[in-house]
Amino acid sequence: MEDQTREEITTVEKSSPGQVVRKISRVTPSPIQTEHPQKVFQKKKVIFRSYQIIWYILSIIEVLLIFRFLLKMIGANPFSGFTNLIYSLSNPLALPFIGVVSPMASGTSIFEWSTVIAGIVYLLLAYGIVQLFQFIKPITPDEVDKEVDSNA
Repeated sequence: MEDQTREEITTVEKSSPGQVVRKISRVTPSPIQTEHPQKVFQKKKVIFRSYQIIWYILSIIEVLLIFRFLLKMIGANPFSGFTNLIYSLSNPLALPFIGVVSPMASGTSIFEWSTVIAGIVYLLLAYGIVQLFQFIKPITPDEVDKEVDSNA
């Protein structure tokens, strides 16, 4: 960082020609605290990575709920291995919404509204969390890419 010291010299002449007052003062600005570019890049990278993790978790939840919905729609055997696995993994996700709207059944097919509502709520929840982070500290993928390219 270059030296930001500035010197001010003021010369004042009094009424008598032999008397000259010279005042010298040094002005040193306070150092500006800036973050190191690498730290800023790391923060942006962490924030962007957390967005990716949120969307990744949402994707897993949505896939489980979609499988649950489709298996209920086609009336899949709940005692088969795959169906039982999907139901046991997705049941805690759909449980808070069971009973909001009654499911429609036709034979073995069940149109489970609670699964549809759960998928929409989890999507809105993930979107809301990401937008809250964006409001606090906005960052775009282009910004992260630009930082990566400039540091390479």
